[in-house]
Amino acid sequence: MAVSIQATVDLGTHRVDAVTQDGKTIGMAAEPPEGDGAGPSPKEALLAALVGCTAMDVASILRKKRQAAVSYEVSASGESGEEHPRVFTTITVEHRVSGDVEAEPLRRSIELSATIYCPINAMLSAVARVEHRYLLTDATGATYAATVAIIGPNRRIQVVS
Repeated sequence: MAVSIQATVDLGTHRVDAVTQDGKTIGMAAEPPEGDGAGPSPKEALLAALVGCTAMDVASILRKKRQAAVSYEVSASGESGEEHPRVFTTITVEHRVSGDVEAEPLRRSIELSATIYCPINAMLSAVARVEHRYLLTDATGATYAATVAIIGPNRRIQVVS
């Protein structure tokens, strides 16, 4: 499946409006002093793509496993190298779920997204260490936390049980 994007650049503010093949706009901006900082940076947009991709996978798999989440949030943070091009070297993804959800189906849903389904994760883990973990608050109020998978360059996968 081919994907195409076309971008328009405001040379004064360094704002970039990327438009998808079906007309949806994704705005990005450079931070001062080069730009006006009016939107996410391209690296922030990349992390947003990662959390969006894995969240869609996990939410879908949880539904199929009949797990009734009440809330679901995903966050990502990345560390970059000091020298240009300052690529991400490590990324941590945390899935925060609450509701009538069991730990094992949640763990497996995250594992499947991280190791099989999410193409953004696959692309980023080719150059960076990507760790997926969760924080679960179940229907009784009990909390569980665990690291699920660590995927690194050359597709080295470590699934944590």
